[in-house]
Amino acid sequence: MPYLTTEKKASIFAEFGGNATNTGSIEAQVALLTERISQISKHLQANKHDHSTQRGLMMLVGKRKRLLAYMQKHNLTGYRALIEKLGLRK
Repeated sequence: MPYLTTEKKASIFAEFGGNATNTGSIEAQVALLTERISQISKHLQANKHDHSTQRGLMMLVGKRKRLLAYMQKHNLTGYRALIEKLGLRK
């Protein structure tokens, strides 16, 4: 079973990117990465010795961090709204 169905991706892009075809917006990419990170984290809680997946998770976290840093530098109000909406940075 795939980690995200096409319908789930489309709903994420519609909610954060403006419409379902706006897959390139930073907000939509960060939201998609956040969804993937949460699913992989759940997988790793059950499979503690899956080191290759753990490395992939760290790569995704780094990518999300870079995108958020770019957004913080170029669109601070959008950055603050996005992290509030996604529940990041408690």
